[in-house]
Amino acid sequence: MGYQNGKTLLPKHLLALIQEYIDGESIYIPRKDQCKRAWGTVNQSRQQLAARNREIYRKYAAGTSVPVLAAEYYLAPKTVYGIVAKMKSEKREGRVLQRA
Repeated sequence: MGYQNGKTLLPKHLLALIQEYIDGESIYIPRKDQCKRAWGTVNQSRQQLAARNREIYRKYAAGTSVPVLAAEYYLAPKTVYGIVAKMKSEKREGRVLQRA
């Protein structure tokens, strides 16, 4: 999401109309439905978290305890338990754990 100056971007009549509703404040204008992007597609966050979760699961399966993993990844133990449970479920469903 980028900041644009309405004074340089919008026609004067449209800017004046918008100022009737919100004057000098910030306003969020959502994307058009056909232009929306899924979470994590722009900066690869989704892929990075998936790789981190696979790594956590591998370490857990190799014997690293949940408290140690939580401290190592700066997560709550409850979050690590959730990641492990989700990865176990995916493994049972036959999804292959991909390497990062």
